[in-house]
Amino acid sequence: MSLKTRSEMDPGHMWDLTHIFDTKAAWEAAYQALAGKIGAMEKHRGKLGTTQGVRLALDAYYTLAEEAERVYLYAELQKAGDNGDQTFQAMQDRSLGLLVELGAAASFLTPELAALPEETLRAYLLEETLAPYHHGIADIIRGRAHVLNAEQEHMLALLADAAQTPDNGFTMLSTVDMSFPQIENEAGELVQLTHGNYNLFRESRNRAVRKRSFEAYHGEFGKYSNTFAALYAGSVKLDGYFAKVRRYESAVNQALFSNAVPEAVYHSLIEAVHKSFPAMARYLALRKRVLGLDELHMYDLYCPMVEGMEASYTLEQAQALVKAAMAPLGPEYGALLEKAFAGRWIDAYENKGKTTGAFSCGVYGVHPYVLLNFTNTLDDVFTLAHELGHALHSYRSDAAQSYANHDYAIFVAEVASTVNEVLLTLHLLDTEKDPRRRAYYLNHFLEGFRTTLYRQTLFAEFEMETHAMAQRGEALTPEALNGLYRRLNEDYYAGTVVDALQDLEWARIPHFYNAFYVYQYATGFSAAVDIAARIRKTGDAAGYLRFLSTGGSDYPIEELKLAGVDLSNPATVEHALSVFAQSVEELEGLLRKINEK
Repeated sequence: MSLKTRSEMDPGHMWDLTHIFDTKAAWEAAYQALAGKIGAMEKHRGKLGTTQGVRLALDAYYTLAEEAERVYLYAELQKAGDNGDQTFQAMQDRSLGLLVELGAAASFLTPELAALPEETLRAYLLEETLAPYHHGIADIIRGRAHVLNAEQEHMLALLADAAQTPDNGFTMLSTVDMSFPQIENEAGELVQLTHGNYNLFRESRNRAVRKRSFEAYHGEFGKYSNTFAALYAGSVKLDGYFAKVRRYESAVNQALFSNAVPEAVYHSLIEAVHKSFPAMARYLALRKRVLGLDELHMYDLYCPMVEGMEASYTLEQAQALVKAAMAPLGPEYGALLEKAFAGRWIDAYENKGKTTGAFSCGVYGVHPYVLLNFTNTLDDVFTLAHELGHALHSYRSDAAQSYANHDYAIFVAEVASTVNEVLLTLHLLDTEKDPRRRAYYLNHFLEGFRTTLYRQTLFAEFEMETHAMAQRGEALTPEALNGLYRRLNEDYYAGTVVDALQDLEWARIPHFYNAFYVYQYATGFSAAVDIAARIRKTGDAAGYLRFLSTGGSDYPIEELKLAGVDLSNPATVEHALSVFAQSVEELEGLLRKINEK
């Protein structure tokens, strides 16, 4: 059965982008109007030496930036629904060009401000009329050493569009140009393998189906391994180039500096996870024993350990379950969930050419949108909860903050999404008495640790190593990338057979084109375990809700302190890993009791 085209989908289960622009003609009018206003930024050049000059320049820039983002996101979301639609490809390309043009036109702002005497900048921090820009100005003071002169900043801004080429190439190759073979499903039927249903097949109770889907899926990536390696190498080299030009020690140093996250946080995460490898080995040994396998292969990792508990959820059932689980966050949060469900914020189902996976995208002044590829599994229910965590974080921050401060850092984004996942898990465990189903949910909880805390840390270590290789001048060939990825899998999944095709998994990870993003899934998961437990214990979500409204008005680690968490302390990650170890022990006990009956 082939995928439906976008036009064949039920509009009721698609996002409504008319909330951004009524028609393509309205988008075109906004595009043209914006294109005609960008040049006016030039009149603010050289006038940032007074409070009024700064206010006028920044007001003008952020007004244009808000308009440009809305134009871009309309095109980007339309394209995400069908990456093969050439009209939307062109709109996205044009609007990205407009963002680049605005960035170039405003590129003088930061270097001019950075060139001012520090006492002038600190005086601006006392001016009430500049209140929306205080955090940005303070950040300029902190990062002055990495700001170039106006001409150099302008040249870098012009490079922004071309710098997206590796990411765009990956997206087009993996979602449009590639096609997967048919495989035989559990019923002996030939079905088309897709990005979406691969996630279903790898959870199949039928081991032959798991193996066939694994080999067909990764084998297809293997056919293009040279192209994927070239794209990824280009992305890594660009990261290194920008870090060097801006006088950072390394690409990871630059990535973490922007959010004032100490590099020690990154390294201590990897170190803590390495120390907890014995707990993971114990979990994998339990999985192997429960599944009755002589060897545990990589394609055996996603199959539920408790048989016969797999449930199918309609989208409506998933929405109701998520709302019930979020009750500890209060009635206002619940009302916003209902608004998202009824207001067509969500694009639910897979169609031909649609972007794979899931994401949330806030549109300032409108509302957030959520992309899913919903296939009725429990994992999909968790994905819904996760993306709605992002969406409502965006909604609350957009409502509370000016445009200049609305955009929160990725570091805190993954906390908001994962709190929802943890609350959903605990709700399922609270409301289930059957020991087999409780074991099923506990297994799912442990899989959250494996796939979020352990797996994302593996990804983070892979990124750290590939960027270090590039910095040393080593070529990122398919062989080098495969070898590194194999070594990491053998470390993280000790006792598991690391199949040769697993070496290619790096080629399919889109987040690698946004370097040093994924570690924040792991730190966010750790913080979320702590926050969710505290809210349920105390019944007080006020501090957490204040955190959700902070946007980008402070540095992430400081914002998280409102929710009661300090991620500069390794104890937060270590506590989460101890919860994992305890939960493995609990699952062992549950399964032992079930088998004794």
